[in-house]
Amino acid sequence: MQCDRLWKDARLATMAGDGLGLVEDGVIAATGGRIVHAGPAADAPRFEAAEVIACDGRWITPGLIDCHTHLVHAGDRAHEFELRLAGASYEEIARAGGGIASTVTATRAASEAALISSALPRLDALIAEGATTVEVKSGYGLSVESEMRMLRAARALGDTRPVRIATTFLGAHALPPEYAGDADGYVDLVCDEMLPAAAAAGLIDAVDAFCEGIGFTTGQTARVFAAARRLGLPVKLHAEQLSNLHGARLAAQAGALSADHLEYLDEDGIAAMAAAGTIATLLPGAYYFTRETKLPPIAGLRAAGVPIALATDCNPGTSPLTSLLLTMNMAATLFRMTVEECLLGVTRHAGTALGLSREAGMLAPGLSCDLAIWDVERPAELVYRIGANPLHARVFKGR
Repeated sequence: MQCDRLWKDARLATMAGDGLGLVEDGVIAATGGRIVHAGPAADAPRFEAAEVIACDGRWITPGLIDCHTHLVHAGDRAHEFELRLAGASYEEIARAGGGIASTVTATRAASEAALISSALPRLDALIAEGATTVEVKSGYGLSVESEMRMLRAARALGDTRPVRIATTFLGAHALPPEYAGDADGYVDLVCDEMLPAAAAAGLIDAVDAFCEGIGFTTGQTARVFAAARRLGLPVKLHAEQLSNLHGARLAAQAGALSADHLEYLDEDGIAAMAAAGTIATLLPGAYYFTRETKLPPIAGLRAAGVPIALATDCNPGTSPLTSLLLTMNMAATLFRMTVEECLLGVTRHAGTALGLSREAGMLAPGLSCDLAIWDVERPAELVYRIGANPLHARVFKGR
């Protein structure tokens, strides 16, 4: 059987089937950038490959997936970090004109080229640790033109680097200053102008909103979801990060791909997510960086069978994190998640959270040949080590 490339003498964590899908003596074959075989060498057809790569017993996982980032933005918020260290809360800083609003000011003033240039080092850090798919949200422009500019910059990242970029429209992220006191009027702009324009330009893969006391109500969020549905776009939601507004239940009722953060998620929300198949995306970097003390309900999510994804939430204010390896360690140490849960959280479940379960997140025939090849003795090392990067090689679409 002919194939383009063959990786042999490898140990695989396929993330397919039960658990991590471990294979001690495995091979992966790819043709046209797609996997045609991933499994035990003993079960593989006899391949005639144009190129054979000997892995010398190294572990191969699917390329990692960061399913929640705010990678494109201008400026930083290091001063706000100092304020938080002095005792100010995230909500206090936001209500005083800091937080998202300060990043909006900087992002609106930045050109598309400047946004791309500032995002590339953050993207390169993720790629250097084996990421092959990265979600990027808008939400720091909050006007038709600047939201479009952010989304174009995000798309351009995928043309500049060998990585899959999934773009998410987050116009309902915060209230811009010109709409102070008129949240409903701003939601009109999001639904009637921003979202249709970005969708018509082909810049949106999914639609998100920030459902929170300092963000938008469930009623306003439902309007954004309805506008997305009219355009045939999937939705996801920032929910239950600072309080319980029952956003996760709303998201599940809308068939959301994921509900993210979830520190204040209750049993009702968990049940709704389980029934809808909505992924729980946890963001330990934000939990750590904001010194949150309310743990997400891991036991309840497990008991209900809700799949858990993990992501960096890379953003300038609450999670300036560009490492999925560190994200996994934080999830294990802070949330007491298992090695298996952490690894599935940045591969299979993260892919599902982006609607890409048939494209990425597993080593299985038909999926994109996105691989991370590691110099480790066991997969647990990817979660256990802090500040180490054991990536040996990264493969995107078979190359």
